[in-house]
Amino acid sequence: MPPSPALLYSFRRCPYAMRARMALILCKKSVAVQEISLKAKPAGLLAANPKGTVPVLIKPNGEVLCESLDIMLMAIAESQDQDMKNQLNHRMEAALELIHQHDTGFKPWLDKYKYFDRHPEHPQHFYRQHYCQFLNRLEQQLGHRNWLLGDKPSLADIALFPFVRQFAAVDSHWFENAPLPELKRWLGCWLRHPAFTACMHKYPEGGEPQLLRQIG
Repeated sequence: MPPSPALLYSFRRCPYAMRARMALILCKKSVAVQEISLKAKPAGLLAANPKGTVPVLIKPNGEVLCESLDIMLMAIAESQDQDMKNQLNHRMEAALELIHQHDTGFKPWLDKYKYFDRHPEHPQHFYRQHYCQFLNRLEQQLGHRNWLLGDKPSLADIALFPFVRQFAAVDSHWFENAPLPELKRWLGCWLRHPAFTACMHKYPEGGEPQLLRQIG
């Protein structure tokens, strides 16, 4: 009898959960997805992570991973797809540094841009301008290659694109007219990617866990 898969507590629209699901899909890791309700977080999630944030992965041996990046790195390390493992390990140090810079230095500006009404000390465009400092850096990198760190997607691409997607949706008219052609090309490639389609499958909120959708 095959062992039970790991359990992933997730929320479809959360960019952190999104990047964890993307890595699990690309690395062909079989996990059961429990889509949570933000209004009624399951007891199992709160027991594993009292903060109640997602994603949270509970492995069959009881090990708990509460950070999206840890889940992504686990997916890569345990992947049986050697080509994908090599691809996502490419320039790992540079990828981790870029992700760290985004998550610690720039993600707060994205939050304030999206929820600017909660931060009335500055107008919305003030927060957008600060987050765009990071997007301009990505634009420059993409001007020299198809993906952020090479000719194929790396860990950095997977980890960052859900946040660029979130940024673009805050004011889609502004983003469509922004002088970021390479970034928009890159984002479009991800939005059309089969792994993203699988990633955004709707699981029943608060329902029984279901196996994570995979691609062929």
